[in-house]
Amino acid sequence: MDDDWERVLWKKKVYPDNYVPSSFLSSLTRNPNFRPYTYMSLVFSSCAINQHLSTIFTFLAVFVRLNEQLLDPRVLVWLSICGFIAVYAMWELLDYCSDNKTSTSTQRMEAALFPFGPRVHTMHPGAKTIKSSILVFLALMSLSPVLKTLTAATSSDSIWALSASLFILNALLADYTALRPETYHRERRVVAPCPTQLGLISNVWFDVARLTSVLSMNAAISAAVVLASRLPDDISVFALMLLSIQLFALFPILRRRLQGDSRAGQVLLTSVLSASSILSAASLSFTATCLIAVTLAFVTFVAPGVLVWAQKYKNEIRGTWDPAVPKVHNTERPAEFRGQSR
Repeated sequence: MDDDWERVLWKKKVYPDNYVPSSFLSSLTRNPNFRPYTYMSLVFSSCAINQHLSTIFTFLAVFVRLNEQLLDPRVLVWLSICGFIAVYAMWELLDYCSDNKTSTSTQRMEAALFPFGPRVHTMHPGAKTIKSSILVFLALMSLSPVLKTLTAATSSDSIWALSASLFILNALLADYTALRPETYHRERRVVAPCPTQLGLISNVWFDVARLTSVLSMNAAISAAVVLASRLPDDISVFALMLLSIQLFALFPILRRRLQGDSRAGQVLLTSVLSASSILSAASLSFTATCLIAVTLAFVTFVAPGVLVWAQKYKNEIRGTWDPAVPKVHNTERPAEFRGQSR
């Protein structure tokens, strides 16, 4: 009965315009792109969220101690400096190991890009890091008196609400993906003019170390600024801002790099950060300590189980009625161009 039916409206047919043939559901598929999750894989993936939340809780505990004058800000400054040196040494060690593994492929890429030698001469990464660190250190030191009086006319209740909102925004927009091995070479950017087929010149940019989300980092630094304005003296403001730069701007880069190296290191880092956040709040408030522990346990163990349980309710229907999906990354040449030379 449906043999002469066609999906066209410009032909005169005996079928009504809203006619549905019996073969309409023959191409129906359910969940064509469904890939089931496993509980342990989700637990390992949630470690990045756990680590980020632990850094936020640790920062808040340090702020409370500075605000109540339970922690000497000079000790915090020296701890931040020593921590930065240790983390930078770890980064250089990882860089050295990764350079030994990828030296051959890197040399091939440089030979292909720069057949007549390198086009850009850059400063040594270690010197650039030291220069940037000194500039940030001096800038924070000079801006501490200004930051202390930045929100003097604002009530404390507004400050607490604003900082909480900014930290929530920071956690929501943070980048929890791992850095790919080819993206953390020492040279962050290589620029070279590359001639195209038509003789045009285009700039080829190789962005090699992805940073965390700019909005997420700005939200965390803004929250640190408004909290630092409530501290009693300038040295406390400087110590808290120095810690915020390390926790919310520098540490996420190292965390994302370690995330793709080994699962054992990922579990160890998660355990250390979780324990430090809980212990830092233990002597301040029992309620806050319990809330932190419950939050971290829920994110790491309960939320993956809920997601695995909810998979059985996934019901995506696909068929010929769906719009066509263009293949924008298809590298195969059309048939009429296959015989032509490039």
